[in-house]
Amino acid sequence: MDPQELRGKFSGVIAFPITPFNADLSLDLKGLRQNLEQLLQHSICAVIAAGGTGEMYSLTPAEHRQVVQTTLDVVGGRVLVLTAVGFNQQLAVEMAQYAAEAGVDGILAFPPYYPQADEDGLFQYYSAIANATPLGMAIYSRDWAIFTPAMVERLASIRTLVAWKDGQGDIRRYQMIINRVGDRLYWIGGAGDDLAPSYYRLGIRTYTSSLANFAPRLSLLIHELASQNDSTRLDPLMAKYVIPHYAFRARRKGYEVSVVKAKMNLLGMAAGPVRPPLVNVAEEEIQELKEMLVCWQKVLC
Repeated sequence: MDPQELRGKFSGVIAFPITPFNADLSLDLKGLRQNLEQLLQHSICAVIAAGGTGEMYSLTPAEHRQVVQTTLDVVGGRVLVLTAVGFNQQLAVEMAQYAAEAGVDGILAFPPYYPQADEDGLFQYYSAIANATPLGMAIYSRDWAIFTPAMVERLASIRTLVAWKDGQGDIRRYQMIINRVGDRLYWIGGAGDDLAPSYYRLGIRTYTSSLANFAPRLSLLIHELASQNDSTRLDPLMAKYVIPHYAFRARRKGYEVSVVKAKMNLLGMAAGPVRPPLVNVAEEEIQELKEMLVCWQKVLC
């Protein structure tokens, strides 16, 4: 897919599917297929195969390929499929090239392993990934990878870079970046469902959702109401469902994935445990999640 064609197809909710594991931490590809089929019953914009919620950093290169290929097989062109790449320049290039050959529509570039890298090195890293395939690429600004507006403007010169996914949740900084770079990039809200209203007030109309794993109806409703600036209907949804979920996952590092998987397990979906160094939701907290899900019945799949 041409990079600009990819950009033109962004609109609405991008889902970050989890990667299900068996009890022995092996891949549960059958479970992945089941989850994707259920997700695709809803009008999402795209899926990210083996992204952050999909525990990309815990996968071997071979497992990453399996997840990408399984996702492509199930999706069958119904929605966009992007895949996450990262770790280091050489491995990210190999991951991107394999995924492009397999048939993904675009690449989502994660920060490299080396924290607080020099800007020149980062520019070379992202340029190498972009030049490895003809596909459109989005950069995911997360964790330590905090970019100045000037650096984002520099990165926007990369020919196949078409989108930027914010994972910091710093609305002031994102506003300054958008103001400087303008429509040279497509802007995506990527720090969580809880920040979708704030992103949409900046004019953004696409966000990435981890809640879509088990509550895609809620994710789509958030997009719809935020797009209409309908705070009368949106605010109660955020207060009842989304903010309590994000407060729970803020209890421990890694819970952003663990809580989603725990809720999916409780709902009878394929999820399984997380891989270390992430930790599973503590047993004494499971009852809280059960009670939370009782209140969620109206917005679940």
